[in-house]
Amino acid sequence: MGNGAAHLLLLLVLCYGVTMAVGLYREEKEDWRGDRDETHIDREEEWLLLQDSKPVVKTDAGEMRVLRNYGGRIIDRPMHIGFITMEPRTLFVPQYIDSSLILFIRTGEAKVGLIYKDELAERRLKIGDIYRIPAGSAFYLMNAEEGQRLNIICSIDPSESLGLSFFQSFYIGGGTYPTSILAGFELETLSTAFNVTADEVTEIMTRQHEGPIVFVGDSRAPRPSLWTKFLQLKEQDRLQHLKRMVKFQQQPSQGEEQRTWSWRKLLISIFGQENKKKGEKVGKSPDSYNIYDRRPDFRNNYGWSIALDESDYQPLKYSGIGVYLVNLTAGSMLAPHVNPTATEYGIVLRGSGRIQIVFPNGTQAMDAIVKEGDAFWVPRYFPFCQIAARSGPFEFFGFTTSARENRPQFLVGANSILQTLRSPVLAAAFGVSEDRINRVIKAQREAVILPSASAAPPDEEEGVAKFERVQKVIKSFGNEVIMGFD
Repeated sequence: MGNGAAHLLLLLVLCYGVTMAVGLYREEKEDWRGDRDETHIDREEEWLLLQDSKPVVKTDAGEMRVLRNYGGRIIDRPMHIGFITMEPRTLFVPQYIDSSLILFIRTGEAKVGLIYKDELAERRLKIGDIYRIPAGSAFYLMNAEEGQRLNIICSIDPSESLGLSFFQSFYIGGGTYPTSILAGFELETLSTAFNVTADEVTEIMTRQHEGPIVFVGDSRAPRPSLWTKFLQLKEQDRLQHLKRMVKFQQQPSQGEEQRTWSWRKLLISIFGQENKKKGEKVGKSPDSYNIYDRRPDFRNNYGWSIALDESDYQPLKYSGIGVYLVNLTAGSMLAPHVNPTATEYGIVLRGSGRIQIVFPNGTQAMDAIVKEGDAFWVPRYFPFCQIAARSGPFEFFGFTTSARENRPQFLVGANSILQTLRSPVLAAAFGVSEDRINRVIKAQREAVILPSASAAPPDEEEGVAKFERVQKVIKSFGNEVIMGFD
């Protein structure tokens, strides 16, 4: 009887252990995949594609969409990816947000105004430019070009956010839509603060209803907006009108002067300095950095790659975010590698390709075909590779969660860690002879970006034959090795 009770107790303990193990596995898998709606996932392994796009701003003049990473226990630092589209002659009205942004100009040209150390900084940004907007800093964006749409990709760092949404905008300019943060104050308070009549305050605070992105000086505007009317005034009239809005007291205190001066400069920057020459720099803010002007860090016949860190562009230091750009020729591969310092987020700029990502236990996390506009992320430490389609080049841009110099560890290729490790160690680890392991790991003479059989140079006739020999070696090698992952 005693033995039966003991066996029953042992059985119950085993059942409890199995139940807990299964539950922990499911919980871990859900953390890896994030808290996402299953309808947004085509296949179970595509949880590393960022597909849940949410519009946060949408008007006739433009829109902003955000791809949110819901994170999980394996995410060292969450990041969202934003896409801003602005029609010609449009303005993203002055605001500040609770997250820092790193802008990348995909197409078009932008004018950005930013309050930096209590000074107005203005920059004209062109294709390939990267520019940082700190959390809490007032800024605006303008597409002042005729007939050219502006497309911006940006990282959104929520580490300083209030946690209310993807990020929280505080609109300085606005009316009934969007509502200006000034609207929360009593009319008498604003009238006194601006030193104007209550009617003048009411007119300014109720006219705008076209949304956060508006047309300026464009026939497509439903009716002349407050911003358009400002632009239609002569420069001197614009300045005088704005001075009435933000007029100082005759002898303001030092603190009052500093606060008012910042807002006055932001407003005048939009409406009072349009006559400045194109490309002229104003203010002390750090310059932008053009990633296309930089020489690749690595280049061979099969592609090139660029990585920017804080030593290249100092503003990245304050966000703790890096930037990269990779271009693969048709059929080539960015060799299987690991990023030991950061999570990576990528956006396909051109072409199509394949992304393979591996779980720590050696099983496949994702094998997906991606095309222009698709976004993906790779958790820190997870092995992965990108392969270009044979139909053409494959270019992708992205952000990493570390601004320090990135030293990826390549698993295959002439510079791989397998080449660096000693043969006897590897032979013992794989359970094969040293000769066989050496034949496999040293068969590839290229590094970082590797050719496929179809991408081999035409004058190297032995390329295809070598590829076939490697396949045979791998096949026979695999027959001798049994690798299990629990």
